[in-house]
Amino acid sequence: MKGFPKEFLWGGATAANQYEGGWNEGGKGINTSDVMTSGSHTVPRRVTYKNVKTGETGSVAGFGPDAKIPEDCIPAVIDGEYYPSHVATDFYHYFKEDIAYMGEMGFKTFRLSMNWARIFPNGDDVEPNVEGLKFYDAVFDECAKYGIEPLVTLSHYETPINLTIQYGGWSNRKCINFFENYAKTVFKYYEGKVKYWLTFNEINCMEFAPFVAGGLSDPSPQNKAQAAHNQFVASAKAVRAAHEINDEIKVGQMLAYQPMYAYTCDPADQLMVMEAAQTSLFYSDVQTGGHYPAYRLKKYEREGIVLDTEPEDFQLLEKYSADFLSFSCYGSSTFTTHDDVDKSGGNLFMGIKNPYLETNAWGWAIDPACLRIALNTLYDRYHKPLWIVENGIGWDDKKEEDGSVHDTYRIEYLRKNIESMRDAINIDGVDLMGYTMWGCIDLVSAGTGEMKKRYGFVYVDRDDKGNGTLERSRKDSFYWYKKVISTQGKDLD
Repeated sequence: MKGFPKEFLWGGATAANQYEGGWNEGGKGINTSDVMTSGSHTVPRRVTYKNVKTGETGSVAGFGPDAKIPEDCIPAVIDGEYYPSHVATDFYHYFKEDIAYMGEMGFKTFRLSMNWARIFPNGDDVEPNVEGLKFYDAVFDECAKYGIEPLVTLSHYETPINLTIQYGGWSNRKCINFFENYAKTVFKYYEGKVKYWLTFNEINCMEFAPFVAGGLSDPSPQNKAQAAHNQFVASAKAVRAAHEINDEIKVGQMLAYQPMYAYTCDPADQLMVMEAAQTSLFYSDVQTGGHYPAYRLKKYEREGIVLDTEPEDFQLLEKYSADFLSFSCYGSSTFTTHDDVDKSGGNLFMGIKNPYLETNAWGWAIDPACLRIALNTLYDRYHKPLWIVENGIGWDDKKEEDGSVHDTYRIEYLRKNIESMRDAINIDGVDLMGYTMWGCIDLVSAGTGEMKKRYGFVYVDRDDKGNGTLERSRKDSFYWYKKVISTQGKDLD
């Protein structure tokens, strides 16, 4: 049985807002995640705010297309609220222990995000926060001890809150230059330590969660379109800067993607799937493909959206498109125009329940073919190297009295997904750079703010209300993934 290429980058992935903690330490500023409360499967996370004239406080739903901050109000941390990002699972103080676990499993790469407000506390600062730079320096040095290649996301739902308050978020073109300064600073500072970078995590989530993805205080269709354009230009400028500093540095895109199925052969269902796919693929058509597709321009024309652009924008997008395309994929989604079907309780994209697939407690469909289908779709469309940087299963893991966690469901889920991407490589010839399983050390769920929705190979003692010792311990999947890596994906039993 064929395994994976020798140079394949096995590893795991995290995000600062869900994992790092240390929210007010080391000179770090406040970011958008720091004003988001916890929620649950049925209760959405909220963005808290304060009225600058009256001092009154309130909140709006954080995820969703309509999270608008009321007039005269600014996002703010409010006493008495619980904010999961403030401690998360405390990588800030546990990074040496956590990276040692990764080294024990044999990780070749570790995807993490750099907290923008830790480097530039206000986002628009001229000079960086040296203490923040030194923190990540220590993290990368620790990775090097174990031969682990960092894959670093510059902005993973962590826009400095000052950019929202002072500029309205990414709908303001000034954010392009702020981001370019940030990217240049860290590219230069970590040259020789970090080769692989991503600009914006799941950039297409601007459609569905504009406050989370772009710090938008007003999520109007015009502002969302402008914010997406500004992030495209900022990404292109980051690619240009990286190549000018060192042509060995590679800067990729990160897309939220999953195969989309029509529930029936009704042509209306087929058209619905086509249009849903366009909504996501528009973002990679621009950032990886290098141009605005006609279907999106026509959409803007119908909706009266006019982008604020500069003459060099489209030349930058074409000349400095992403070096590779990375993406998250947790399962597939199913769509229909018909009303007489079971609804799914999955995430923003998952549509309705697929009768051919099992689902977990959060309504996520477990699809053994999804990665092979996704990889072929994206590789055929863009002909650039791919990297699966998020894939995993959230579950309410139970820790036994002896400290063990028997997460056989996670092993089975990952086994099917790894088989799927192995077929894409060996049968279809897809150029796949690596695989970083999401939440390799337990962390806070982005969508719900919960801890009980666990993903990791390593259990962290912390609950939904922030209680616990933060003690780490290995799950059964830890030993299984270690074997998978050591056999280059040949032994999946």
